[in-house]
Amino acid sequence: MDVLAAHRCLLGRLLPADEPGDLVVHEGQFYRVVVGAERVVCLPRSDAAAARLPERAAVLRTLAGLDLGFRTPVPLLAGEPGPDGPGFLVLSRVPGAPLDAAAVVGPGVAEAVADAVAKQYATLLTGLAVAGADAAVRAAVPAADEDRWRRFAERVRAELYGLMSEAGRRRAERELAALDGLPHRADAVVHGDLGAENVLWTRADDGLPRLGGVVDWDEVVIGDPAEDLAAIAASYGPEFAGRVRAYGGWKRPEWDARIDAIRGTFALQQALAAHQDGDAEELADGLAGYR
Repeated sequence: MDVLAAHRCLLGRLLPADEPGDLVVHEGQFYRVVVGAERVVCLPRSDAAAARLPERAAVLRTLAGLDLGFRTPVPLLAGEPGPDGPGFLVLSRVPGAPLDAAAVVGPGVAEAVADAVAKQYATLLTGLAVAGADAAVRAAVPAADEDRWRRFAERVRAELYGLMSEAGRRRAERELAALDGLPHRADAVVHGDLGAENVLWTRADDGLPRLGGVVDWDEVVIGDPAEDLAAIAASYGPEFAGRVRAYGGWKRPEWDARIDAIRGTFALQQALAAHQDGDAEELADGLAGYR
């Protein structure tokens, strides 16, 4: 889909200071995101995603009012779905760019770089844990349901198993079995999709990466911080995640099982959300290893 062509008039109205050739489009799981110089326009990929826009804006307003030590997108303007389009949400642009794994771990990466990034991730997660105790935050951010993982496993079996091969179902069953017995935790703000692509960095005067902000809060809940640690491990590997855990004090053995079990569900989570939203492209991507 050529997003810029399909929504040319709308984008011209919402981003009047930007030339069309300067706009960048990112394909997210729930939204197509058009990035301008100072503003970002989120266009829902489905009716279900459009219906969630008001809730998303409310959560972002709450987060923007916190002193988290990094920037989050601020809602500026919203539009309801209608004959002229799918609805939209205009956000402030958070400066910075993601750090890919090669810039943080592996041969040639300076110890000072890996250490600086790990410390800032630990500070980020500590700030989210503190925010999880804030009454205003708990009123705005939904809490993870106590039987979340049981219901997740039931929906995967009911809705996705028919789309998988026999080998894919066996793989999924192993991953779902690992969720049995996970303790229920609802004590921290959990981003829910803290992969490298959603954490933006700038450069400090000393040349080291500096955390600029975090975007894409669609999956945010009051829940288990092991989810965000699992996303960090998926992006940068378990060794780097272990460094983050050491700085944050999350090294006890019980963290290992929770992080590993949750990390094993990421593809299934993507596939299930896409199936429920009717997003065939994201569904195919999520199920690629199960067919």
